[in-house]
Amino acid sequence: MTRTYQQVDGYTPIAAYLGNEGWCLGLELRPGKQHTMKESNAFLERVLPRAYQLTQAPLLVREDSGFDSQAHLALLEQQRQACAEDGRVLDYLVKWNPRRSAKDDQDTWLAVAADYWEELRPGKRQALWTQTVSIRDDHQVEYVVKRVMRLVERTADHDGQLLIEPEYELEGWWTSLDEAPQAVIQRYQAHATHEQFHSEIKTDLDLERLPSGKFATNDLILHLAQLAYNILRLMGQLGMTGELSPVRHPAKRRRLRTVLQELVHRAALVIHKARQTILDFGQDVGRMTVLKTLRRRFRYPKAAPC
Repeated sequence: MTRTYQQVDGYTPIAAYLGNEGWCLGLELRPGKQHTMKESNAFLERVLPRAYQLTQAPLLVREDSGFDSQAHLALLEQQRQACAEDGRVLDYLVKWNPRRSAKDDQDTWLAVAADYWEELRPGKRQALWTQTVSIRDDHQVEYVVKRVMRLVERTADHDGQLLIEPEYELEGWWTSLDEAPQAVIQRYQAHATHEQFHSEIKTDLDLERLPSGKFATNDLILHLAQLAYNILRLMGQLGMTGELSPVRHPAKRRRLRTVLQELVHRAALVIHKARQTILDFGQDVGRMTVLKTLRRRFRYPKAAPC
């Protein structure tokens, strides 16, 4: 356990999730002082083959600005080319990190955005455009990558109060997607769901604070948590999203807490009668039907889904 960027003692785990349901492909513990980019290339090379084994659908690697580095973008380009040779489709979408040099060069960005301004509301306008940038990997191999840019100018707030000076917000996204800038930005906005998966591990599985002072012990617990997470996710998808779901409102994905409350945490009465031990779950037929269906589905994977 070491000092993190939030000035507390802790860890900086790294995780990868697949699909809108959030199947966990990788969850690894790292020291708190370790930067996000350190060893992230090796982590990506470990989790991508796992995704290839699970689906033949096109893949989109979506990452936040902590992964913005030339070496990482070069690796994504290499993986993309390798997938194309194997007949697969792999794209990426990485948030650009506007470092201090880019933020200070405001006049240059204003000059570029001059031809792209569009008004969103009185006192607020934005400019969207796409540019290409040349990068090099550690072996000085050059790649040409695309970056979607957005510059927002505010001269008044939502209430119409004029600002003394205009406020500017500069954002960018590295991407291989052949889509309009606004569509690329909307795809990245779905990245917020990724944080919900983190939240379920920390709160629903009660792992916001790891129990041991030893790194190896906490690493083992986190790997076991990944296994439990995927099992509970599978139970939720197979038993709580169809017609047999004991939850009334429909949903495409159930939180781990909901699965635990509805299927795992069940009260029962142990009865000793006629030289037999009976585990009585009462008259909760609906939930028992789901549990029996899940048991049958896990034992016979080719059986009809719930």
